[in-house]
Formats: sequence, structure tokens, C-alpha cells
Amino acid sequence: MSAPQRAPQGAAPAQEQGGFMDNIRPAIHAILIFFAAQSIFKLFTGDSATNSGASPAAGSFEERYYRHDVDEYLYLPEKISPLWPEGTLMDMSIYLSEGVVLPPLSHPTIKENLVFSEKNIKLGDWDEKRSVAVDVPFSPRVQSNGTLFAHIFLAKHGAEMDPQVDGFDPANSFRTVKLLTRYYPKKKVVKTKKLIGGSEEETGKDEEIPATTPDGKPIITSYWHSNLTLNIVGDNGVLQYNTLTVPLQQHIALEPTGARDKSGRNGWYYPIVYPNEFWLLRDHMVEINSTVKSLPLYIDVTPTSFFKFQITSSMDFSFKQSAANPNTALGQSASTGAELEEFKRVLIETNVYLLGTTAIVSLLHTIFEMLAFKNDISHWRNKKDNVGVSVRTILANVFMQTVIFLYLLDNSDGTSWMILFGQGFGILLEAWKITRTVDVKILPTPDGSLLPFRIAFEDKHKLSQLEKETKAYDEEAFKYLYWVAVPLLLAYAVYSLLYDTHKSWYSFIITTLVGSVYAYGFLMMVPSLYINYKLKSVAHMPRKTMIYKLLNTFIDDLFAFTIKMPTLHRLATLRDDVIYFIALYQSWIYRVDKRRINEFGQGGEDGDAEKKEESGEEKKEEDVADVVAASGAEATKETGTKRR
Repeated sequence: MSAPQRAPQGAAPAQEQGGFMDNIRPAIHAILIFFAAQSIFKLFTGDSATNSGASPAAGSFEERYYRHDVDEYLYLPEKISPLWPEGTLMDMSIYLSEGVVLPPLSHPTIKENLVFSEKNIKLGDWDEKRSVAVDVPFSPRVQSNGTLFAHIFLAKHGAEMDPQVDGFDPANSFRTVKLLTRYYPKKKVVKTKKLIGGSEEETGKDEEIPATTPDGKPIITSYWHSNLTLNIVGDNGVLQYNTLTVPLQQHIALEPTGARDKSGRNGWYYPIVYPNEFWLLRDHMVEINSTVKSLPLYIDVTPTSFFKFQITSSMDFSFKQSAANPNTALGQSASTGAELEEFKRVLIETNVYLLGTTAIVSLLHTIFEMLAFKNDISHWRNKKDNVGVSVRTILANVFMQTVIFLYLLDNSDGTSWMILFGQGFGILLEAWKITRTVDVKILPTPDGSLLPFRIAFEDKHKLSQLEKETKAYDEEAFKYLYWVAVPLLLAYAVYSLLYDTHKSWYSFIITTLVGSVYAYGFLMMVPSLYINYKLKSVAHMPRKTMIYKLLNTFIDDLFAFTIKMPTLHRLATLRDDVIYFIALYQSWIYRVDKRRINEFGQGGEDGDAEKKEESGEEKKEEDVADVVAASGAEATKETGTKRR
């Protein structure tokens, strides 16, 4: 590997830190609470993991003993004390190597791979921050899934770092190793093309780069992240080593000679150098292959408290374990890792005040969403007529939500499963509404038809006058809607076909349909508003459901800027605001419904008209019966006269 090059002075290290605030959408809320509670529970049980002054220290390292000097010797110490006191001046050097074992630091190749060298770093000084930016070249071995390690040497100021040099004292220097290349399943890279009018390269046959082997196993490849954040942990004090959790123990370097205090139970440890990877996202990692010759590396050395080290390392360990081995009993799945990445991405990229507001309203969103579904289902279960109901709108909603669901699946790499779940449940709810409104029947088609069966919708009962009006207004509204929507759909399809790139014809159809739904989908909500306008009534609308959905719409507007989703889906959340504001305005101007009967059974213009119509029909039936009876009497009289 050739020598790393220093980046230009103007290149500042990338900032990956963000406010530690909880949480995002409701579906992942419970998972994150569990992880946080689990980590905090481990950290604070017994309050014996760290003690600054209550527990006796191992004493001075100068008064150390070894195994043959004590009667009772523990290979793993019970308690450990800091080997270097607070305020110690330290030197740090970082070398890059493709192997774990290093030759002497004076070797020419090792000298060339020195990427970080800082002097007089004060242990425990909270203002002590060092940074450097370098450009790291990759050898052919690293480009072919090889390893690249960072060897971090920390020594007291002026002490010898190289363990292969005479005079090296392990009490004054130590080394820790960090693997810089990370190995994950290969990302699925999809190629798009122009279906019509593109060049040969644009219309090539290869649509996507495979991410799995022919037998279906994932291809593991190496990735590079440009940030290396090293936290030097201060204010540690005496630690109860035998009670520390694995996430903490793996970052603590014990004194290597096995020295103990007089009791043989307690030992010493070096300053904790913690490679903080909690804020590293896979989206920010670059795949290393034969075309990648070099990549930048930003090294930040900063102090941190032992408390922050506990929280960060424990949660990072829990997140990685959950992503690698999801526990189905806890509601985790194969997508848990992606959801945890989304959680960290929101913390990093979102404004802290917006994130705090999102955290507060997330619980409200859960409550409103459940209440909206509950009241919507209750309203439709108890609904006895179809007054004010646009059956065509419900059918259109099923179609549109299905198209959106297929689009989200087609872009599943950029969509949270929470969005997919909500969309799928919405489809089932709209389909159930159809069965409550009309009878759905499958009937055979006439001979010569392309399909053997057809779906027919029949009214559940004889329609009242208001239901007949609703049906007529529904047909009228959709007639005007077709005049607007169909030309827009065709224009958008032609534009997308000629100027946009797509993965396939299926992707083009789904993308075009969903683009029309997102752009003009609010037109499908207009028929219901048109029916309200013609009937001069909103009595048929589920008011509680409308209120909950209105509140959730405003919350969705907030989530649209924090949750990862396709851009079109993000813009569509703002579409519903217009419809709900119009519905609210109609609720205000149509506060009184003169056709509705009050609690005493009085009023109702439409009811009076229907009663008059029914009484008129009954009177006609009575007149017909009288005529028939009179005709029968005359016929009987004539027959008797003839007999006489």
C-alpha cells in the first residue's frame, strides 16, 4: 500500500454527531424503547460497575505483584484502577497496515503509512481535540476484499511506542487495533434505461448488478467509511471489571504483564480509546472495488465521559446484535437493521428542534391513528344507507392505494416498512367498505368474452330518494373528473416514457400510475365534496374519524421531513391538507341538515316527501282495489240474472 496523502488544509472532517433524542415513527418506537431500556438496565444494575472513590484502588503500580508473589491470584481481576492518572500528557500515532502484525515502526513501509501523529494530548482535558484529514490509497489486495487496519499507539509523552525496540516499557505505552474495512452484503444496484428513444448504452440489457450468488447467497464485499472517531474516555476511576458488560469490556485494555496488587485480585488498565461507530451509517459507506483507487479518511480524537461511553457502546452493541440476529419473539425481523439505521439517520440529519417536536407528537400520532381506524370501522359497521357515499371513490381509492403499495415495494430499498404496513392496512379497510356499501358478486360473462367471469356490484336494498340523488351526483362528479384526469394521465405517461429512465416496462407503468395518483390523486376525493355540496349536508360523514385524520394529516406533514420515503410520497402528504380544509369548511356552512329527523321523530324534508309518495301509492292501490271489487260485484250480478 502506497503512502497516504494529507488532504488539503481546507478539507474539514465530516461531522457525524447529532442530538441524542428519542424517537421516530410509532411502529419503531417500541423497539427503540426496548433497546434503550435494556442498555440502561445493564448499566445501572447494582451501581457497582464504576466507582470513583467508594471502592479501594489497586494501589500504586510501583507496588505491583505477580502470580508467584501472592497466594490467591485471579487471572481476571475483580477491580481495576487507572494505570495513568488524570492530567498525563500523551502522544498518539496511527499507522495503517493490511495485517495485524506490524514490523518495527522504523521500517520504511511503516513510516510511509503514518497517518496521524500528535503530541502532548492531556488526559482528562475536555477541550483537547485533534483532527486530521488524509487520502488513503488502496492496494490491489484491499480492492479485492482485503483488510486494512488502523494501529493506534498511545504512550506517555516522550516514551517509546515501538515494542520491538530496546527500552520499551509496557507501563508507558500500549497499542489498540481497529479494522477500517467493513464487510456487509453487497448493495443491490439497479440500473435504469430509456424505454424509447435512448442510445444503445441507455437501452442495454443489463438492468441491475446482482447482489447474490447464483445459489441465492449474499455476496459479501468490503466498504469504507470516511470517518474514524476516537473517544478518549476520562473520569473513569476504579472499575468493577468482573461485572462490566461485554460492550464495555471489549474496549478496556488491561495491563499486559498480569500485575496485581498485594491481594492478587485487583489490577490496572490503560486509558480507554473507544472507536465510536454509533453514528456511522451504511448509506455513507462506499464499496471498495477495482475502480476505487483511494478514499479520504477524517480522523477525530476527542474526549468523552465514561457515562457517554457506557450509553453509546452499549446501544451500538445492541443495535448490531439485533440487526445480525433479529429476535422474532420481540417483534424483530430481517428489516430491523434497516430500521435502526433509519433511527440513527434521523438523529444525525434532522434539526434538533424539529426532532424534539417529532418525538413529542409521535405518541399522539399513534393514538389518533388507532382512534381514526376504530371510529371509521365503527361508522361503516353501523351505517344503514348509502346517503352521501361515493362508491366510485371507494373503488378508486382501492385502486390508487394498491398502485402506491406496488410503487413502494418497487422502491423498497428507500422505504420504511412502517409506510408499507400503513399502506397495506389502508387497502384492506377500503376493500371492506365496498362490501358494506354494495353486494359484490362474481357472475359468468356472455359467450365470446375474453374473461370467463366478471365482478358485479349490486345495491343491497331499494334505494331511497336521497340515495338515488347521491348515486346521480356521484356519476356526475366522476364524469367531470374523467374529463380532467384522463388527459393529464396520458400527458404524464408520454412525458415519462420519452424523458425519464426506468428499470423495466413494469416499473414504468407503476411509476406513471403512482405519479398520476400523487399529482392528481386529490381529484378522487373531490366527488365526496361534490356530493356534500349538492346535498347541502355533511350529516353522512364520520365526524370523529375526520377529526382524527385531520390531526394525523398535520403530524404526517411533520414526519414527511424526517422519515425516509420516496419524494412523491412525501409531497402527497401535503395534498390531503387541502381536501380536509374544504371538508371543514363544508362542515361549517352545512351545520344544519334540514332533511335529518330530530330526536322526536319530527322534521326531515326528504322524509316528508317520501311519506307523501308512499301515502299516494297506498291511495292508488286502494282505488285499484275498489275498482276491482266493484267490477267483481257487477259480474256476479249479471251472472245471477242470466241464470234466472
